[in-house]
Amino acid sequence: MIWNLIIIYFLLSPWDISNSSDTTLQFDIILHNKVIGNLKSSQTTKDDTIYYRSETHINTRVIKDIQVNYTFDVAFKNSLLKRANVNITINDKPHAQTNTKWEHTAYKIVKNDDREKILKDSISYTTIQLFFQEPININSCYSEQDGSFNTIVPMGNHSYKKINSKGKENMYYYKHGFLKKATIDGGLISFEMIAREQ
Repeated sequence: MIWNLIIIYFLLSPWDISNSSDTTLQFDIILHNKVIGNLKSSQTTKDDTIYYRSETHINTRVIKDIQVNYTFDVAFKNSLLKRANVNITINDKPHAQTNTKWEHTAYKIVKNDDREKILKDSISYTTIQLFFQEPININSCYSEQDGSFNTIVPMGNHSYKKINSKGKENMYYYKHGFLKKATIDGGLISFEMIAREQ
């Protein structure tokens, strides 16, 4: 009788007991030894889908005050990219937007409302995953921001160079599989990202 009550309790319970887990990472953004912003990135796994979200806020001065915000929303299902949305604003005005979505047999990529591009290659590793997973034996990653593939070059001692389609280079440094530091060529400004202690 007691087991029947326990089973009924869990069946009627509003709790979500599906397979889910969360990881959140935070980084300080540093320019000339001064913290000018932060990056917060989360990874949420629910059943067979992994959701990534990253928010970056930068406040600095380059001739005039600049406030830059990057937002990434990315979803993988069965280890393949299903969608990625990137929005970048500068001083609260839209600067860039890129949307990638898997539809039937290919990805449709729209950048800044331009004509869509079709990509039939499967995507299993993207830039946002560099925060959560050292790219061991991975030689390229899809840039959610540019809608193109970047080259990843191992530099030894758990460090990697990422080269984008325009030849700009970023460096990523890992310890025990986790990203600890990155040097980023952000276009308008170049900066360092340092992981906060969890």
